[in-house]
Amino acid sequence: MSFTNKLSRPTWVLLFAFIAFIALGMPDGLFGVAWPSMRATFGQSHRSMGVLLTSSILGYAFSSFFSARISQILGLSRLLALSCLVTGMTLFGYTLVPTWWALVSIAVFLGIGAGAIDSSLNTYMASHYSERQMQWLHASYGVGVSMGPIIMTTALAATSTWTTGYRIVAFGQIILAVLFFANQRIWEPTSSQANGEKKLHEYDTPLRETLRLRAAYISMALFVIYVGLEVTVGHWGYTFLTEARGLAPETAGFWAGSYWITFTLGRVLAGLLTRRFGVTRLFIGGIILGSIGALLLLFNPFSAASLAGVALVGFSLAPMYPALMSLTSKRVGAEHAANTIGLQVSISGLGGAVMPGVMGFFAAGIGVEVLPIYLVGLFIVLFGLFKSA
Repeated sequence: MSFTNKLSRPTWVLLFAFIAFIALGMPDGLFGVAWPSMRATFGQSHRSMGVLLTSSILGYAFSSFFSARISQILGLSRLLALSCLVTGMTLFGYTLVPTWWALVSIAVFLGIGAGAIDSSLNTYMASHYSERQMQWLHASYGVGVSMGPIIMTTALAATSTWTTGYRIVAFGQIILAVLFFANQRIWEPTSSQANGEKKLHEYDTPLRETLRLRAAYISMALFVIYVGLEVTVGHWGYTFLTEARGLAPETAGFWAGSYWITFTLGRVLAGLLTRRFGVTRLFIGGIILGSIGALLLLFNPFSAASLAGVALVGFSLAPMYPALMSLTSKRVGAEHAANTIGLQVSISGLGGAVMPGVMGFFAAGIGVEVLPIYLVGLFIVLFGLFKSA
């Protein structure tokens, strides 16, 4: 399954990086649509979402924190192959476990697979490619996460069980593992790469020195809040549309998918606009549009307002994560960038677990109608952190 070198090696690397991020996004896209059926299968309340996500995030934090060292030992292609294999086997495991706590226990391995891909490739891309290509890398994540709701909605309609969707994606992850393993040579550095200027991942700055920087902590906080926003909408959008707005499951599944579709289109567009506007303006513009989308969800001023709000929030969030990643070296300096990227990715999962989990407590105690207010609050906090960086 290896490929001939008709394209240049940097082009092949970029394509494989995009494929890896598509794989990274697919399980995240499944979960939001699968959750109502999943929690019914195991007899759990909305509060239990936080428990499952916390398990996954522990694995995510562990693998992303040590990804640089693991990548040096295994090589980037083997790391990607192993991560996809672990992810695929874990997704199969989701469909086989008999109890809720067994599901929670194996979720840690899903996080391990995702964290290794996320951290290692972000560092590699920040070192070797442009801000535009960084946006497109994360657009690839959007492609994968957009496919997830479609796959799960179709699987539920056809088989009435969430396990089918997970098995389909699990099979795809294992195929990708074979693909990455068979094409390891494209990641080997060329002489032109070796003789170029010092890359971010080539600095050997002690982590303890990076941890002395105030900017490093602000960077980590930015990623916690941003990822919390992104995952909260992704996981709760379907439930909000069905329970708070009364949409049919098929319609809600489509529009939950539209969140990720506009998210993906936004990153493709951001890649085209980066040179003209700069990533800072794109980030602030995203906060403004996202707040408008959340207010549409809150006030629902016309019949399709909630649908438009979900799509608009997805579009607004699109450029933020890659913009924050590209700006890392400006916040902390080139010599601390690689360490900070690892810290950002490692701790960002905290937002992905805690923020949707907190929303679960609000949903159980108040109702899912509180989602838009919660989102507006997170946007305000994100803006304040960004201005203080």
